Parts: sequence; C-alpha cells; structure tokens
Amino acid sequence: MSFKPDNLQRLINIVEKLRSPGGCPWDREQTHQSLRQNLIEETYEAVDAIESGNEEHLKEELGDVLLQVVLHSQIASEDNGFTLDDVAKDIADKLVRRHPHVFADTKVKDSAEVVTNWEAIKKKEKPERISALAGVTSSQPALMYSLDLSKKAVKVGFEWPNEESLWECFYSEIEEFKESVEKQNMDEMEEEFGDILFSLVNAARWHKINPELALRKACNKFKGRFQLMEEIAGQKLDNYSQGELEEFWKLAKSKL
Repeated sequence: MSFKPDNLQRLINIVEKLRSPGGCPWDREQTHQSLRQNLIEETYEAVDAIESGNEEHLKEELGDVLLQVVLHSQIASEDNGFTLDDVAKDIADKLVRRHPHVFADTKVKDSAEVVTNWEAIKKKEKPERISALAGVTSSQPALMYSLDLSKKAVKVGFEWPNEESLWECFYSEIEEFKESVEKQNMDEMEEEFGDILFSLVNAARWHKINPELALRKACNKFKGRFQLMEEIAGQKLDNYSQGELEEFWKLAKSKL
C-alpha cells in the first residue's frame, strides 16, 4: 500500500490550524462529546459507500472518518492527553500482540483458531473484565448490541440446545406480546416486542446471519420498490386508493 506521510501531516496541520485561536469558531468549540454523533454519521456514510461499490465515494467517506480521528486526537493533545501518534502506536502494538501467528511463533490451523486466540489475548489484556458480557458496547445500534451480547453468552456455553427450542421461544414471545397488546399495557408491549426482536437476533446468529446487515438490505429493498412504485404512479401516492397502491406495489415488486 503506497503512502505519503506528507499528506497525513498536512491534514494534521490543517486541523491544528482550525482549532487554533485564529482558526474556525465552529471547530474550536468542538469537544469529544459534541463530535460523537459526527463520528457515528461519518462511519455509516462510509458503510453506505461500501455498499454502493463506488470506490471514489468510499475514498471520500473514509477521509471524513479519518478527519474525526484526527480531530479527537487534536482535542486530546490540547489537554496534554494523547496524540495521533499515540493512537497509531496503540493500534499497531495491539495488532502485533493479537497476531502472534504472524509476528511470533504461534501456529494456527484456521481462522476459527485465530479468533479463539484473539479472545484469549484480550482477556489477558483486560483482567478487570470479570463478566462474560463485559466489553460489549451498549451505545451501538440495538441489533448489533444484541448480537454481540448473544455471541458473548454463547462463548461460555449459554446456547439453545437445538434450533427447535429457539423457535419455540420465538413463538412464545409473540404470544406474550399479543397478551400485552390485549391489555394495552405500553410498558409490557415494548418489553415483549423487544424480546421478539432479541429472539430473532438469536435465530440470525444461529444461521450465521448478521441481523444489522440483513435489515439494512431489507430497508434498501423496500426503498427501491417504494420509489419505483412512485414512478409507476406518476403522481402523489395519496391520490390513489389502497387497492391501487397495492397494485402499484405488486408491479414494483415484480421488477425489483
């Protein structure tokens, strides 16, 4: 991979200038806390670029993600905290430490053993994490959060005995949700619906499906079909009856 350190240094200098007393008022006001949403949004825009298959777009979005890293590092350095060099050093050291099969003499048979070794090394690095669920990031999207919790639990043997028992749980959660709907208890409805989603995440994990990616695909498919339906209609959809809309949807679905 070709790399010109001058370009990275230029970016660092630009961010430092933006944060300086004579720089940009908006950039100077930013903190780690205020930039949280920006980091999330830029990351998801990079994911969109990956899904589009447009490398020029991906290059641009990765630049936006890199800007967030440089910004946070600059903010920290101003408070005599870490620097971008510290960030690079830490991740480089971590990669070497967690890949002893590449940078040391450890032998592995396959990628599964690589993952096992990775988890064992992580445990040694963070002995303060006693719970099997420690380290799961709760601020990530709920589907990703639930998948990570499920995977962690399975690693210590907390798994369904078979797929049939998993589906039995799923259908029982649906019945419990229906009961809460009959009572019109909003707190219970929310809780039981969450149980349905969590059981579906387990079903996805069981079949090695990433529920976050699966739902994104479903959303993109719906978006494409709905927009095609709008094109077929030729005017605002609220001008049509329910029956006409269903016909437009069927036609769009047959094409996408």
